Amino acid sequence: MTGPHALKPFLLAFPGPLRDRLVAAVLRGEKVSTTGLLAEYEVENEELPEVGERSALIDSDGREVAVVEVSEVRVLPLGDVDLRHALDEGEGHRSVAEWRAAHERFWHSEEMREGLGDPHFTVDDSTVVVAERFRVVERLA
Repeated sequence: MTGPHALKPFLLAFPGPLRDRLVAAVLRGEKVSTTGLLAEYEVENEELPEVGERSALIDSDGREVAVVEVSEVRVLPLGDVDLRHALDEGEGHRSVAEWRAAHERFWHSEEMREGLGDPHFTVDDSTVVVAERFRVVERLA
């Protein structure tokens, strides 16, 4: 395997308390899935993750703390996200509705709307999301 610096960054949320909680959940093995907006990939002109792809999990200080490997990628409407995926996000949500409410708060945040270049961005059942499953293959910190 090449050195960690050859890996692209695996970023969860924005730097700060939320990212810190998510990174800790990954390192504890509680968070094994994540959901992004297809629109984010399009705005950033970034390719979708592929099964087997490895990346470096980054903490709020910009440090590489682990290597994660993608084990599943599904592109689907937000309304089709299932309970298993919501539970596996490791954020303590007990239902899809609870999971979705938390994600909508994030996706409708000023920071996210700014990143997407749309001050009025909102999601609905038909919004296309990228649901990833992953596993930690190596701890770096």
